[in-house]
Amino acid sequence: MRFSDYAHDWLYGENGYYAKTPPIGKRGDFYTSVSASPFFGGAIANHIVRQIAAGELDEDALICEFGAHGAELTADVAQFIHTIAPKLFASLRFAIVEPIAALRERQERYLQEGFGGAITLLVVPKIDDLSAKSSFVFANELFDSFAFDIIDRGKIAFVENGAIVWREEAGLEASFRGERFLGYESFAKRLRSRFERCEFMTFDYGTKEARGDFSARIYKDHQVFALFELPTLAPFFQNSDLTADVNFGALIEAFRGAGFETATLKNQNSALIEMGIAELLKLYEEKAGFEAYRREVGRVRTLLDPATLGERFKMLLVR
Repeated sequence: MRFSDYAHDWLYGENGYYAKTPPIGKRGDFYTSVSASPFFGGAIANHIVRQIAAGELDEDALICEFGAHGAELTADVAQFIHTIAPKLFASLRFAIVEPIAALRERQERYLQEGFGGAITLLVVPKIDDLSAKSSFVFANELFDSFAFDIIDRGKIAFVENGAIVWREEAGLEASFRGERFLGYESFAKRLRSRFERCEFMTFDYGTKEARGDFSARIYKDHQVFALFELPTLAPFFQNSDLTADVNFGALIEAFRGAGFETATLKNQNSALIEMGIAELLKLYEEKAGFEAYRREVGRVRTLLDPATLGERFKMLLVR
């Protein structure tokens, strides 16, 4: 089986890893910026409020997340908008695009328990179920979960009995070595087709250009396993997370090809600071007191520290 098909079955098959709705955080196989602090969503919310004030987004814009998992990030974004600009919270619409039925049920339940009838919410299986004149769409660690091919100088990876084998394939660049994600172009085109005006923000780990080497790896119980150091993939198949570094240069080209005209790429720490995370923390100190502020600063430091998530992760914004 071609590795990209194997990867899709691994993550999204009937018994795939994500279909089992695995926990994220200390109890899961890995943690994300969403796990680290709700102020990650707060910074996104602050950016949305600023964009509306600048006339870049409408007051009744659709705020939509892809790859929401348990919907914690959407909840954090909505809660901070409610705190910062309660009138906007009442006029904005919220949505999640989630192809996995079990996750859709979990997301709807979580948001209804948190907000009840106060939030205008749609949870849909595909982007074709949405349309809007003005939209802000966001994602966290979405593109690293797309299926990918593994290529090595004219050869492409297949999986046989849990082991990686290489086969020659015509048309491959003789010098390319690494992972090539599938579906970036189709994602960008479908996103552009559904919204008249769209701003899209995503956070993920990766590099601006192709690495020129392999980054594919497995996360299991907060341990990292390099794909090519394992004698067989079988014990990990559908029971662990499979990922690789995002090539942001290729992702930007996919969005530009779909008609997105501007693109900004920054390290996560620089982006969150510019989006006002420090100002939000100051407001939190005024309301919650110094001790609560001090505890939250420790969590936010994980988002900003170059040695953890601050520079390993990037923020891409396209319009």
